[in-house]
Amino acid sequence: MSRYRRAKGRTFFFTVVLEDRSSTLLVDQADRLRRIYRTVFERRPFETVAICILPDHLHTIWTLPEGDVDFSSRWNLIKGGFSRGLEAGPPSMSKLKKREKGIWQRRYWEHAIRDDADFEPHVDYIHFNPVRHGLVARVRDWSFSSFHRYVKQGRLPLDWGGDLRDISGHFGE
Repeated sequence: MSRYRRAKGRTFFFTVVLEDRSSTLLVDQADRLRRIYRTVFERRPFETVAICILPDHLHTIWTLPEGDVDFSSRWNLIKGGFSRGLEAGPPSMSKLKKREKGIWQRRYWEHAIRDDADFEPHVDYIHFNPVRHGLVARVRDWSFSSFHRYVKQGRLPLDWGGDLRDISGHFGE
């Protein structure tokens, strides 16, 4: 049985996707992404409740500080900081106007977590996603995930997700 702490405050689930869905850029440049993510966190704090970085997209749950719901500027800083200095294909006129490189999809999926019953399946979905995409056979085998933090904290067993269960719901993919 999962032992999650209760969802509280301003908690949101996000799916953020690269423009090129065949890319492996996020895992190839995971250290760069972590560095930018940490820099944004230091400037504009938020709690990362759960996260999983996949080759072409990431899922995360954030809890923002009380009275602060400005996740869009945080994502803008993360996406822009990550993209800066990376090579991208030739941009369209639309991307040039918006000063975009074409590394990320413009939009992202965001969902306000309503309650504990909404919280748990989103955390499960994040941790199970590498198995769902066929990247690994067991959740514990994917290193780019907060799953390992949950195991260290005793909130999930190491063999969690080993039954290859189907976690259903609408998660922005």
